[in-house]
Amino acid sequence: MQQVITGIDTFLQDPEVNKNSRFAIVTNNAAFTSDRILSRLALVEKGFNLIKIFSPEHGISVKGPDGSYQKDSIDIKTALPIISLYGDRLMPTEEDLKDIDIILFDIPDVGCRFYTYLWTMTYVMEACAKYNKQLIILDRPNPIGGNLEMAEGPMLDEKHCASFIGRWSIPIRHSSTLGELATYFSKKKIKGIDLKIVQIKNWDRNRIVNDFYPTSPAIQNISTALVYPGMGLVEGINVNEGRGSDKPFMQFGAPWIIVEDLQLELKKKDHNGVNLNPCSYIPADSLYKNETCFGLELNLTDANKFHPVAFGIDLISILVKLYPHEIKERAYVTNANPTGSGHLDKLLGLKNAFELLKHGESIQTDVSQTWLSEINSFLLYN
Repeated sequence: MQQVITGIDTFLQDPEVNKNSRFAIVTNNAAFTSDRILSRLALVEKGFNLIKIFSPEHGISVKGPDGSYQKDSIDIKTALPIISLYGDRLMPTEEDLKDIDIILFDIPDVGCRFYTYLWTMTYVMEACAKYNKQLIILDRPNPIGGNLEMAEGPMLDEKHCASFIGRWSIPIRHSSTLGELATYFSKKKIKGIDLKIVQIKNWDRNRIVNDFYPTSPAIQNISTALVYPGMGLVEGINVNEGRGSDKPFMQFGAPWIIVEDLQLELKKKDHNGVNLNPCSYIPADSLYKNETCFGLELNLTDANKFHPVAFGIDLISILVKLYPHEIKERAYVTNANPTGSGHLDKLLGLKNAFELLKHGESIQTDVSQTWLSEINSFLLYN
């Protein structure tokens, strides 16, 4: 199998690039070259005229707590200024870009609509279009795979559910690279942008990444990334999603869950590719801090057979049915959503999501053919 070559590696070797252009980069500490050198450091070492850095949620370190304000700072690796795009602003300002010719974007994603790096990219795209700057996406594989048959909805209701965890109508599991989505958005949403994609070489769409570097505090391994499009939905209800434990999103629980009942109901749904084992844990922080939570731990047995969004919706539907008096929607306060309101709607992309689940309404997750027909002409890889 040939080595996958990401956009940053190709860009560094491109003789056509004018290194004297004034560059900024949107990046974090999860973005490396194949030699395990931080992308921004590699650019400086190769003589690129890098002026400043923009960082997304979780900061340059990728260790900032979920949803927490990230301030501007100085990069200890390059001594360059870091402008946070998850602090006082979500989009670069005209002032931020006045001394920049080209913005580079190099951030590993996890293939899920409500993961914010994707939407930071769209705000950067809008700023580049507005202030006439070139944007170069240094593309990377979708770590959970690019098999469009594995894409899962629902598609986001833009009119009622648009937010920083989902601005536009794409599936929850989108099975695309950020370069592909940028290409799609440049035709559908952001006209007039000078956009270039430095493509990945030797990437097989069906391949799940083994060499995974943590992209945020709660997503530390590829198994977590694979379950996240479904288990992330649990943030919208008053069940702990594993935060505050050593297995975020790989286990969930609440003090009032009776595990045997839940396990029995989930077995009826016959989800493939995963084993569910009873667990109990005490979150060190987050929901139910210092309380014993009872629930289930997920062990993936076959990622190609597991459909995380369908699982997450079934899980919440069963919890609502089993615990009608205990279960409720949960406000989830973040820098981008200070009140925390409507979080489940924003995650799922559906208006009144909790009410739909409470009344046993069927939620369509199989949107693969719809999405394929929509994204197909913008795909960059076979």
